[in-house]
Amino acid sequence: MTTDTTTDSQTTDNPPAVSSAKLAPRRLTQGFKALHNYNFRLFWWSQIVSLSGSWMQTTAQSWLVLQITGSPLSLGLVTTVQFLPVTLLALYGGVLADRLRKQRAILFTQSAAMIQAFVFGALVATDSIQLWHIYILAAIQGIISAIDNPTRQAFVVEMVGREELPNAIALNSMAFNTARILGPSLAGIIIDQIGIALTLIINAVTFIPVIWALPRMDTLALHTPPRPQRGNPTRQIVQGLAYAWRTPAILSIFIVVGIIGTFGYNFSVTLPLLADFVLHTSASGFGMLTAFLGIGSLISAFVTAYAKQVSLRRMLWGASGFSIFFGLVALSQVYVLSLGLLVAMGFCGIIFAVTSNSLLQLLSPDDLRGRLMSVHVLLFMGSTPLGGFLIGVLSDVFGVSAALFVCATACMVGVIVATIYVRRHDALDTRR
Repeated sequence: MTTDTTTDSQTTDNPPAVSSAKLAPRRLTQGFKALHNYNFRLFWWSQIVSLSGSWMQTTAQSWLVLQITGSPLSLGLVTTVQFLPVTLLALYGGVLADRLRKQRAILFTQSAAMIQAFVFGALVATDSIQLWHIYILAAIQGIISAIDNPTRQAFVVEMVGREELPNAIALNSMAFNTARILGPSLAGIIIDQIGIALTLIINAVTFIPVIWALPRMDTLALHTPPRPQRGNPTRQIVQGLAYAWRTPAILSIFIVVGIIGTFGYNFSVTLPLLADFVLHTSASGFGMLTAFLGIGSLISAFVTAYAKQVSLRRMLWGASGFSIFFGLVALSQVYVLSLGLLVAMGFCGIIFAVTSNSLLQLLSPDDLRGRLMSVHVLLFMGSTPLGGFLIGVLSDVFGVSAALFVCATACMVGVIVATIYVRRHDALDTRR
């Protein structure tokens, strides 16, 4: 487009060179357009700090369990205990997410998580920690997550609106994976040089930016949907599930998320086992495995932020790539090769995760979004107790590499089943 200051010889077909120069930085900033929103910007920056701490605790907890027990099964059981509350309570957390003012609910859950981290750190610092303590603390963290995760995911659209939602979800993934690089890397160094206790205390401190940011949001700028009528929570859960069942595009998302959530996204179990039993590396080496997975995920999130459309086809391609590279990671016995494969695995995994999340939120009615997102959380995180337990048992019986290859195969089978389903229901054109 030309402006009124062009000469007569300039036409709309030949804009001045300066216009193209101005468009270039504008295109670059398109991938970060959701950050123009004040509320989302506050939330995003504070999440990078908080999530980095959370990844530090995840790394420290896994390494602590292996130090105490030396058992893959014990690590799988701790993961099961941590995510079992999500399995049992996530759907009710979705009902709460639809009913409550999300800003206040997240402030409560983040404060509770900070207290849990301080207690965990204090027990380790005083040499009082025992395995049963870790089980209890993991269960408490799971209860908090059952409410926090569907609420936080449904809160994104309230901050930015539907138009910028895919970009905001991609940027959230960028924050998550930046934290996945920083957190485990720092945790590995701190654990090797100082100890696990400091890692846990640092995590507790990282919740402060979120707790500071939430009350400072502009509540008048939030896109708050009408709250559903109060009623029987179980009946409201059934209402959300019934909507998903009769909507092929949403049901196909849930099929893939359920399978990959159960057998693929168990990194708190798979990476420590790879580090200790297959690649035979140290705590810092374990942290690097998680960091390289995060590097691939971060690159993918950056690319996805510039995507103009999301589709089921893209989600299925991402899930397929994740399954293939997961299988190759399971077979690798070479540390450097494993790092490269984890980059590719993380890249494909985020294409799948961001696309599925964006599609689900765009396809969800406003009054059902919290409940439908709680199903997503249930399938992605709540399936971890089953997946973590299976990996622990299979690793004890057949070895870590064989167990992970079986899981990768199950992921690929799930993608094939979902692809057949969406083709039969002609749901591949659900682009937004």
